[in-house]
Amino acid sequence: MIANGAASVVCAVVGGVVLLRIVLSLKSLVYCWGRWWRWVDERTQAYQSFEIPRYSESGQENPLYRRAAAYVAALPSLEDAAAATLFSSGRKPNDFFLLLGPGQSAADSFLGDRVSWTNAPAGGAGGPRLVLRLRRQDRTRVLRPYLQHVESVADDLELRRKEVRLFTSYAGVGDGGGPRWRSAPFTHPATLDTVAMDLDLKARVRADLESFLKGRAYYHRVGRVWRRSYLLYGPPGTGKSTFVAAMAKFLCYDIYDVDLSRVSAGGDGVGADLKALLLSTTPRSVILVEDLDRHLKGKGVGEEGESQLTRILNFMDGIFSCCGEERVMVFTMTSDGGGMEGVEPAVLRPGRLDVHIHFPLCDFTAFKTLASSYLGLKDHKLYPQVEEVFQGGARISPAEVGEIMIANRASPSRALKSVISALHQSSSAAGRRLSESGSGRRWDDAAAGSDCGNGGGSGGLGFGKESIKEFKKLYGLIKMRSGSKKEGVMPVEVAAAAAAAGAPLDKLDKDNSSH
Repeated sequence: MIANGAASVVCAVVGGVVLLRIVLSLKSLVYCWGRWWRWVDERTQAYQSFEIPRYSESGQENPLYRRAAAYVAALPSLEDAAAATLFSSGRKPNDFFLLLGPGQSAADSFLGDRVSWTNAPAGGAGGPRLVLRLRRQDRTRVLRPYLQHVESVADDLELRRKEVRLFTSYAGVGDGGGPRWRSAPFTHPATLDTVAMDLDLKARVRADLESFLKGRAYYHRVGRVWRRSYLLYGPPGTGKSTFVAAMAKFLCYDIYDVDLSRVSAGGDGVGADLKALLLSTTPRSVILVEDLDRHLKGKGVGEEGESQLTRILNFMDGIFSCCGEERVMVFTMTSDGGGMEGVEPAVLRPGRLDVHIHFPLCDFTAFKTLASSYLGLKDHKLYPQVEEVFQGGARISPAEVGEIMIANRASPSRALKSVISALHQSSSAAGRRLSESGSGRRWDDAAAGSDCGNGGGSGGLGFGKESIKEFKKLYGLIKMRSGSKKEGVMPVEVAAAAAAAGAPLDKLDKDNSSH
């Protein structure tokens, strides 16, 4: 038996070795066949080579060489080269890239044709050079489209690797006579994925930005400047500035923060300085103007309100705004009601503000996004209670929700309870403001002789303090009666309503048990 088992093991091992040799032999045969076919093809086809030197005869750097080197460094076939040089950009962690070693080649394909790149050793005045090799019969059909493809991909790679910077203007004039800009690395970690926003709206904005990035040929074909403008409006703390940061990181564009309140009134006035600021910005940039509504209403920037409005409108889409392409202009408006009442229609028209994005106060959908980002929660047992409070109309800003979650990130349950408490407080504060405004109007009537504020007299509905207390007391009793059947305890809002109505808690407990 033992001998039979050993024989079976030996046979299995021998069979495995034979099978492995067959597989390896097949792979070797395929590899050898491919090498032989390429050798035959090179001997039977006529090829043409194009050298791309790094420097011209005058010593200037060849832009095509820089783009071609960036393109070749991103080729997947570069990893199969016999020799390659490994580099790190140093700007981002784990940002490694390869460069083709001297005398080595890497293959690529375009429009069904095979091309190759070779890193030729430095020789002559041109310095290092890349050699592009393709079949002679395909050069007319492939060469120019392929070089356009190389430049397009290289520009995109360069854009993704560049360091985004934030520019802000300050007093004085630059070397060229224009405004001075001070810049700093922009390291804001916000992305479109982490922004708390309606998912459908976020998808539309992302698609619009991607379409803009690829729209150079389209904008030129229809005769429009390659520029896009966005209006972000909503109450304070709703994430407008964070969204601007996410847009800049997504586009890999620098940000130019234009502070209209710091623009001097020298020279020809505000308009001249705004034009100079615009002309001194660079392509591939986000031009940010915050609190546009405040500057439109104010009269401290220009000589007069109407002149100031005209100059700002010219800054938004005048002829000077067309001096430079591939720019995204972003304007923000802050209003407690989230609307744009009182803003001139000329400001809001397409061309000046192409896309309008409303940033409301936090709702339950935005809350879940924030909880996922800040606390790592996908679901929680307190979610139904949070949703119920939101459905009741309570609202707070996403900034307030985020701060609560940061302060309580060690305990997600405590964070959610704190959010619920903040929502209740916000709802109570809104109710008090509403009641005070309503009773205040009645007090004015009482001063005229109606005496509605105290609930007495005649003439109109009494909505004074006593009526409010009775209403809150009745509301508390109804809520307590329904809530006690579920958990046997008095809900927090019932206790608050009872306290506001002046009713003792023990009396409410007795009344509830009798029902």
